[in-house]
Formats: sequence, C-alpha cells, structure tokens
Amino acid sequence: MTFFLRACLFTLLLVGQNFVYAKSGPIVSGIVRDADGKTVEFATVAIHRAVDSVVVKTEFSSEAGTFRFDQLPAGQYFVSASQVGFDRVQTAPFLVASADQTLPAILLKPSSKTQLKELTVQARKPLFEREVDRIVVNVDGSPLSAGATSLEVLSRSPGVTVDQNDNLALRGKQGVLVLIDGKRVPMTGTELGEMLRGLPANSVDKIELITNPPAKYDAAGGAGIISIKLKKDSRQGTNGSITGSYGYGRYYKLTSGISLNHRHKKLNIFGNYNYSDRNVFTQLTLHRNFYQNQQFIGSSDQDNVGKTNYISNTYRAGIDYTLSKRTLLGAVVSGLAMNAEARIPNVTQTFDERGNLQSSYQSANRRNLSMPNVAVNMNMKHSFDSTGSQELTADLDFAHYETHRLQNLETSFTLPVRPPTTLAGDLDGGLNIRSAKADYTRKLPNQAKLEGGVKVSWVNSDNNVLFTNITEGQSTVDTGKSNQFRYNEYISATYLNFSKTIQKTSVQIGLRSEQTIVSGVQVIGDNRFERRYFQLFPSVFIKQPLSKLHDVSLSLSRRIDRPTYNQLNPFRAYIDATTYFTGNPSLFPQTSYNVELTHTFKQKFITSFNYTRTNQPIIDVVQPAPEGNRQAVSTFQNLTRSDYYGLTLTIPAQPTKWWTLDNNVVAYYQKFVGELAGTSLNNGLPAFTLNSTSTFTIGRGWTADLTGNYQSRQLYGFLDIRPLGQLNIGLQKTMLNKKGTLKLNVTDVFYTSPLNATSAYTNYVERFYQRQDTRVATVSFTYRFGNEVLSPSRRRSGGAEEEKRRAGSAS
Repeated sequence: MTFFLRACLFTLLLVGQNFVYAKSGPIVSGIVRDADGKTVEFATVAIHRAVDSVVVKTEFSSEAGTFRFDQLPAGQYFVSASQVGFDRVQTAPFLVASADQTLPAILLKPSSKTQLKELTVQARKPLFEREVDRIVVNVDGSPLSAGATSLEVLSRSPGVTVDQNDNLALRGKQGVLVLIDGKRVPMTGTELGEMLRGLPANSVDKIELITNPPAKYDAAGGAGIISIKLKKDSRQGTNGSITGSYGYGRYYKLTSGISLNHRHKKLNIFGNYNYSDRNVFTQLTLHRNFYQNQQFIGSSDQDNVGKTNYISNTYRAGIDYTLSKRTLLGAVVSGLAMNAEARIPNVTQTFDERGNLQSSYQSANRRNLSMPNVAVNMNMKHSFDSTGSQELTADLDFAHYETHRLQNLETSFTLPVRPPTTLAGDLDGGLNIRSAKADYTRKLPNQAKLEGGVKVSWVNSDNNVLFTNITEGQSTVDTGKSNQFRYNEYISATYLNFSKTIQKTSVQIGLRSEQTIVSGVQVIGDNRFERRYFQLFPSVFIKQPLSKLHDVSLSLSRRIDRPTYNQLNPFRAYIDATTYFTGNPSLFPQTSYNVELTHTFKQKFITSFNYTRTNQPIIDVVQPAPEGNRQAVSTFQNLTRSDYYGLTLTIPAQPTKWWTLDNNVVAYYQKFVGELAGTSLNNGLPAFTLNSTSTFTIGRGWTADLTGNYQSRQLYGFLDIRPLGQLNIGLQKTMLNKKGTLKLNVTDVFYTSPLNATSAYTNYVERFYQRQDTRVATVSFTYRFGNEVLSPSRRRSGGAEEEKRRAGSAS
C-alpha cells in the first residue's frame, strides 16, 4: 500500500475517533415574516459579504418561511430578502465564526409601489461565482451563451481547455468526469464533443467546475468534475419560455426551444424541448515525416476541408409529487437524438526521401452518424422528522444509448493511375446502463453529520461493424476490419463521510470502496479479457481560519479513471485513406493521488497549490499504424506515470460600480514518463492559461460581457501544442416588461483559436493545423410567459452518473 493511502487511512482512523460528518463551516438560518407576523413562503433570500456586498449564496424560503445557508467561510455577512409585493430589506452585518447562528425574524413590509414592473428589478447573476469547493458558471444570464453549444460555453470557462479530439482538461489535466443533472455522460473525447455540440447552451442553467470532489461522488474524475445543470422553471402556476437564435460564421446555425412548467400545491410537472440545426466548417492540414533507423525515408501532405451538419433534438419531462410533508417522489425522462452528416474531401500527396512526388490521390469521405439516447430516473426523498436531521434519498436509473454510423470513403488515384476504391463501413452499437443507489444523512449534536451510501451498476454493450471493399464494381467483405465486440461491467460501491467543526477548525473525512468486474470479447477470433479489482478511495478536507481576512484549507484524495467504453472498443472509424481511429482493449484504469492547499484572502482572492501523481495515465496518441504503408492510427495508450504541479490564482475586481472584472490564472507543469512506438518519454514544459471576464452594466436594461482567454504552449504526452486564444463580446437587453431578453454576441472576434501542434516519435513526426468555425455572430431572443412567483425547485442527481460518462462508441 502506498505511503499516501496509508497516510489518508491513518488520518481517517485518528480523526474519526473525534469527528462525525457535517458540511464544513457553520450554518446561518432564519425565518421571513410579513408585518402581521405571518410567514412568507418562496421569498428570495441572499447572503452577502459585508466587505463588498457580493452575493455568496441565494436560497428561497420554504413553505414555512424558513431558510438556511451552510458551508460558509468565517467573516462578516448580511442577509437580504425580497418577494413580489414587498419592499426588499436587509439585516445588519453580523460575524460568522465557528458556531451556528439563528437570525432574528426578517420582516417584509408591503411595497408602496403598485406596478409589478417596478417590483421585479433584480441584479443579474455574475457570470462566475466561487464557492468553497467549486467555480459556478451562470450560463443562463450571459449574452455569450446565445446560440452557443454546451461545448463552446465550456471552452470559455476558467481553467477548461478542449483539444483537437474534444478531450476536456481542467487546469491542464485530462480525466474529467462530466455530469448532466447529476448523471454521468457515457462518452469522452470525440463522442462527448459531438453530444455537447448537440446540447444547446440555452437549455443550460449553470456549470459547476469541481476540482477536488468528496467521497460521496463516484471515484472517477482524477482531474475533477464538470457538472452541467439544466434549466428547471421554479415559478408557481403554469408558465414557460420560448427561445430562438440565429448565428452565422462560415455557415448558418439555428437553435430554438420551448420550456413548460406547471406547479400547484403538491404537484409539479415540467418539460422542455430544444431543436438545433448547425453547420460547422472544419479544416485539417497534416504533414508527416517517416523515419527508419533514424534515417528520413519520406513524407506526406494532406489537406481536409469540409462541412458537417449537426441536427439535434433534446427533450426532458418529469414530475415531482409531495406525498407527505416528509416524503417527495419524482420521475424524469430525458433524451437526445443527434444526427451528423459530414462531407470532408481529402487531398494527399506522398514524397520520397529526396522530396520527389511518389503518389497523389483524392478521397471523398462521407459520414452519417446517428446517436439517439434515452434515460429514465425514478427517485425518492424522505425526512424522518420535521427538522430534516435524518434524510434518505434513493434513485433507480435506466439508460439506453445507440450508435449508428455509415461511412463511405471513395479514393481516386492520379499517381500512379489505378482504379478507384471504396471502403464502406456500417456500425451499429447499443449500450444499456442500469443502476440503483441510496444515500443516508444524519445530523448529530455539536455541528456534526454522518453520511453514507451504497450503489450498484450494471452495464452491457454490443457493437457490430461490417467493412466492405469495392473495386471496379466488385464487393468483398474486409474480414480484418469487421467484427463484433461485447462488453459487460459490474461495479458495487459504498461510502462513508464524517466531518465536524471544533472551534474554528473544520475537518471532513471520507472513505469510498468500489468493486469492479469487467469482461470483453471480440467474437471473430474469440479475443477475450476479464478484470476484477477492489480499491479504496480515501479523502480528507481540513479548513482553518487564520484571521478575519485569511483562511487556509488542505484536501487530499485518491481517484480512479476507468477506460471509457469507446476507448476499449477496437472498431475503426476512418478519417481519411491513411488515418483511422480505434480503441484499445488492453487499456488499464489510471489512478491518481491529489493534494491541494488553498489560501483565501477577504473571502474572494484565492490562491491554490496542487499536486497530482497519476499511475498508468491514459492518453490520446497518434502513431504509425501497425500495418505500415505510411498509415497513422489515433488511439489510446497507458504510459507509466505523470506528475502535475499547479498554481491557480483567482483575482476578482470591481473598478467601478458598473464594471466587474473576474480574472483566473492557472500555471502548471506536467511531466509524463513512459515508452511508446520505440520512443522514451520523460519530459514536461511549464504552461499557463489566462481567463478574464468583464461585465458592464450600461443602464436601461443593457449589460455587456467581454471575455478573453489564452493558452500558452504546452506539452501533453507526445504532443507539443502551440499557443492559442480568443476574444468574445456579448450584449444583452431586457424588454417587454422584463419578460423578454435580447442577446447579441460575436465569438472569437479576431479568429485566433486554430490548433497548431506536433506529435513526435523516433520513427514518425506529425504536424497538424486545425481550424473550425469559431468566429460566429449570433442574435437570440427569449420570451417568458405565465406566473412570475418563484418557489424552490428540486433537482435530482440520478445513480448512473459514472457509467453514462463512459458509454458510447467512436464516431
């Protein structure tokens, strides 16, 4: 057992004698009443930092008029409350130290104004909010979200980068767990990118970037968690909204959607639907040098320029029912039907060692991809007493994913002249995910809480692919590329969390166990594998206020990233006549140990130091194909280890009342160690990312956003990536008695975000340049109708999160 694991277990045993679980930080609670002493339900209650009035958290008062805020750092705060028909009020500043506080009743007085439009003026949420353990991106309120996809919004978020194969990285580290409404997306890389392109940003409420999650979450996500939360209307009665947007870059991009909600007493019925029709320009230029025994033997040049049309239909419908004062029941059905049609012609020339032209050919690559999926969640929440001190939640999940891909690669040869060939591919894949989980929470005396849970999941997938070679009208099945791949997985997990605040020190400890059984088989050839393993994942979080202005925290955790289903699938998807993608059934999981030390000044300036050691890291590589003939394969491999050292700075500012500025800097050094394709790797390079967002309140309902991001040169495994960045501008105007919102934006104004990189091995060097349709001008309009009275919404996180991220096939 490693020193790290021993240290975490020792801490768990030592601290566990004295601590039981509670969310770190004291609790502030209270009640909202009117002038007659009656409770006010569904009032908007916010807690602000006293030093600059910035909103830290926002809640709604319950049906009994009560509210509570937890996980609060020590410091000076005040609370504000508002509701339609009442004047907004705020409390006097108060000090939050180590003990829980119950505030005096907040009394709302009837408003002297009679016009609703005068009562509903609310400040727009900041684009970025920072909580104890995460950054929150408020997508809905930003003009830059108009007409965008979820992937585009993510690429502009602090510390998030997207590479040429749509692999997401958080603070420069890959291995990110992606959740949508608490459920894992069953894809990574290209498959995840395709799905997020099909999810319009206008269906997203906010995105949370969690860098060091506790043991309650699945142990996956060594780099952290990206949690996407979809919109859910919180208004009473019957209401909804309609949205439409039109954008144009190289080609048009159209998005529209409707959301409906009916909430009355014990019943809430909700649903939404979004349609997207987007045409995307893609340019990929490749130059390859080939070597043998360190001698240059030739090269090739390739140019791919084309267009892909994405049409997606996303839907979500559900019901919440209050069975009693202590029991809530719910069910949700959601789905995405995404179709992509690509037409990307290719021109290739090969040269000998003297630069003489050897061959020249053109390929017409036509790909049709269909990825329908549907998920069902049934959930229950029960409180054992009226105070909520004991709570049980349970989830049952079922999800079905399909992949249908037709590919037709027609190649004609001009030098030397020979008959044209066609490679036709037909892939059909299905994936089923079933999971069940239960979580129990119990509050204990002296600011303590105990939390535990269990989860089981079953996954099975079946993929069939048939490749046919067509030459001079004769068709033959390519038995070397055709096959059937079956995969089965069973995971059972339990976890226990403890924490307690003693005086000013908050400690949170947790331990998660996971038993994994996986098996796979390629039917033709009967190639099989089976793996069984049991692992423990401890986590520790300690927070210590140093003074009114300073506090520090320390977190330690161990995590695992299992290969995704498409990473294991050995079937091929051809990019052009000499390049294809394939999975690797020989992949092993990667495990990581994470340590992070954070200092906070004035509750808003944050400095974090973090270190991660990853064993057997899984990386995306492009290398010479085993069949030779100057072909290249994009696949996944395990290296020996990687070491990551990072420094994150968060620097918010408010130069004037109408201008707020949010700056995020991530500086890091990551070194990979391993060997691949006869090439030893043991190096790294210091790198950094910058993200700066300015929000301007112009007046008369107008606001504006200006964001810029920059990624320095970086080394990731065998890949050397050149610097890139972009500037984005957005405007927003509220109108029609605040029921309408007009948004205008231009993204990548100076068209400065092409990807330019080199992949180098002993016998092979590839340089590529990739440009997409990133400079786009968009206009959108949203109209909200129905009742404007708010009530608290209930958001469920289902039990199939881990599996849904890892499912899917290569596209």
